[in-house]
Amino acid sequence: MTLSFPNCSDKKTYSFGKNWQTFLKSYDEERLRHAALSLRDFLGISDLKNMSFLDIGCGSGLFSYAAHHLGASRVVSFDIDPFSVECCLYLHRMSGSPSTWTVREGSILDKELMHGLGKFDVVYSWGVLHHTGRMWDAIANSVDMVTPSGYLYIALYNKILARHGKASWIHDFWLRVKKSYNRHPWLGAYVLEPAAMAAYLAMVIARGENPYSHVKNYKSHRGMSWRTDATDWLAGYPYEFATVEEVFLFVRSCAPDLELINIKVTGGRGLNWFLFKKKAADNG
Repeated sequence: MTLSFPNCSDKKTYSFGKNWQTFLKSYDEERLRHAALSLRDFLGISDLKNMSFLDIGCGSGLFSYAAHHLGASRVVSFDIDPFSVECCLYLHRMSGSPSTWTVREGSILDKELMHGLGKFDVVYSWGVLHHTGRMWDAIANSVDMVTPSGYLYIALYNKILARHGKASWIHDFWLRVKKSYNRHPWLGAYVLEPAAMAAYLAMVIARGENPYSHVKNYKSHRGMSWRTDATDWLAGYPYEFATVEEVFLFVRSCAPDLELINIKVTGGRGLNWFLFKKKAADNG
């Protein structure tokens, strides 16, 4: 099976979908197994049988495929990037084009589209909502998609705080880097990417790890690719971030019946993982 992608002009901003195109060239069943295991472990459930799954900003489609693989009764995947949509459709075809899995182009900021999709038992968005340019609106719209007793599973960039309690200078630095990458693709590809990856591997060595083993074993991290993730981090724009407390308080303000039941926190510029569970509907 070969990959085919839509003919559309390059946008001024970085295309995640084109990066996922490269990622899928290295796709194998092991990546699917790691993705499925990651979902099961963080959700704390053995499978998704009799559950619906919404993949917001589906990217490569790997986690939509994992949800289907885990027995989800309904999977809906969407992304604003047409190249990501085609990547997801590629995996959809690879899985036998199941009627229970729908792939479409769209934005979490489109309330009319969201309303038409209905509610879901698992609403999943990994590293996406902070790239919409309206992160808090995107989170609020995601919260609205969760059924009673359903799960909201999101991952967002961590806000690093300086001593005075405000956002660290590092965020402004990365914002400038990301803008430069998007304005000057040649600079990004031939200068910023090699420099950033070399700096990353230097930190790996400083921690006493073998950089070759780190990159080789990166697949076990949710089935992802080190090179794909590194490029996404460097070029992903718009770029927003939040502390754990800010996310927790905002989600609870949107839906007081959502309880935080699992969390994985980073101490640096990476992602904080959040799992909220909505209380069951009160039929009394």
